[in-house]
Amino acid sequence: MLGAAAAAAAQAVNEALAAAQARAMTAPAPGPSVTSVPVQVSATAAAQRRPTRLPGRGASGPMVGLLSRESGETLIDQIVRSVAARIDDRLLRGGARMPSIRAFAASHGVSAFTVVAAYDKLVATGYLESRRGAGFFVRERPAMAVHAGDSAPLLSPVRSQHAGFESKPIDIVWLVRNMFRQMPHQQMPGTGVLPSEWLDGPAIANALRAVSRQNPNLLLSYGVPQGFLPLRQQLQHKLAELEIAAEPEQFVTTAGVTQALDLVAREFTRPGDVIFVDDPAWFLMFGSFAALGAQVIGIPRLADGPDIARLTELAAIHKPKLYIINSVLHNPSSTSLSAAKAFQVLRLSEEHGFLIVEDDIYCDLHPGSAVQPATRLAALDQLQRVIYLGGFSKTMAANLRVGFIATSMERAERLADRKMLSTLTTSDIGERVVYKVLSEGSYRKHADRLRGRLDSVRAKALRQMERIGLRVESSPLAGMFVWADAGCDTNALTERAMAHNLLLAPGSLFSPKQLPSTRMRLNVAAMQEPAVWRFLERELGGS
Repeated sequence: MLGAAAAAAAQAVNEALAAAQARAMTAPAPGPSVTSVPVQVSATAAAQRRPTRLPGRGASGPMVGLLSRESGETLIDQIVRSVAARIDDRLLRGGARMPSIRAFAASHGVSAFTVVAAYDKLVATGYLESRRGAGFFVRERPAMAVHAGDSAPLLSPVRSQHAGFESKPIDIVWLVRNMFRQMPHQQMPGTGVLPSEWLDGPAIANALRAVSRQNPNLLLSYGVPQGFLPLRQQLQHKLAELEIAAEPEQFVTTAGVTQALDLVAREFTRPGDVIFVDDPAWFLMFGSFAALGAQVIGIPRLADGPDIARLTELAAIHKPKLYIINSVLHNPSSTSLSAAKAFQVLRLSEEHGFLIVEDDIYCDLHPGSAVQPATRLAALDQLQRVIYLGGFSKTMAANLRVGFIATSMERAERLADRKMLSTLTTSDIGERVVYKVLSEGSYRKHADRLRGRLDSVRAKALRQMERIGLRVESSPLAGMFVWADAGCDTNALTERAMAHNLLLAPGSLFSPKQLPSTRMRLNVAAMQEPAVWRFLERELGGS
């Protein structure tokens, strides 16, 4: 334990810093010179560090805290973090002038080089701006406007207010942002990806090295709008294994399935058109389609596919342009389409004139029709009314951002033109890496290992769910997701989980209506941490 003297010293420092913060908050609006950057310190820091102490009140202004030369963090980064925090907290106001480099260096006991580097970082990250001949100033940061007409509704008054999570409504944007947080995968049972250690990093690294040894001129120029030809040829073989016949000219590569969906919606719909989606379904496309002016309507998803009676009724009323569907390993339930319903969906597509967009991003997590039934609409239709989407972000590397569209020749040409007008091309380097991995032959074994690991953790997770009272109507036989019924409002459950630094994915986000739900999506690969089960058992009252 720290001695009383050390604790008292730390308390005195923090009291002085609090006073400085209070003065900053009551300072007049833009214009005054900023002379302090308080940094809160703990009793431990006061006792164990030998800091460079910053001057107290006097000609140089109020005390600005402590910088430690023995910290694992550089002096530059300490200054950047402190100034950024003060600006984020609105303690340093937009337009305020920062101390000159020489003055800041003198008052903080650091070199001018350190201050220059810190200021440059703050300019690069948007906190400061440099005015020639005048110095550095806090950049004005306009508030984000909220428009009443925005299509994505706020779900409830529930707001995240816990350490590490944004203080925002629990909505689609909130979940996606938090899925990208730097936190352990095992604290994110609501995430949509596999743990990075499950993926084949060495294969990606080897492919990157092999690509880098190629003619550098190939790596420095644009690719072609339709995508790297050898990859499209490789995809032709891959789809042939799924009994989908397609020529290389029928493929268009994309920056993941996300861009594929966006391109299809932009090319084949206009503002006011109706797009059908499964309900529940992958949430990101709801806002994306609404932003294009489309009306997004959910079709109830059952264990064997869509509710055909409801699809028939709504198709007659709304005359949709597109129907987006996961035939195999539906997100979030990991269930698959039956053959009987597949034929009915195709019949309705023909009858009502809508295109089917088959999102098969989880293709490689399914063991194949020889092991489990799997009916793909594209295999039945041979890309006449079906636009088939695939990608490798779930099983190879999300950061490569390589996906693809397979469709008729005419639609492929239109989509390639649309892609060219929006992004010119996709990353030729990423496509070469994916081609290298696929063509080397090791990817098939990697996918086998992933399926085996998922089978193991899924079986354990389903037993645990049953024990604690989480109900699963259709236990999945493959895939990473389970669509579980908690028997309570999962928005509120998600809020309580945040207090334990756990990220859940409440069911409300997976419906276009975004109404409160008792369901939630759980990723079985992210449920190996005992803390997750302790929390759920305590909250749900399991035995």
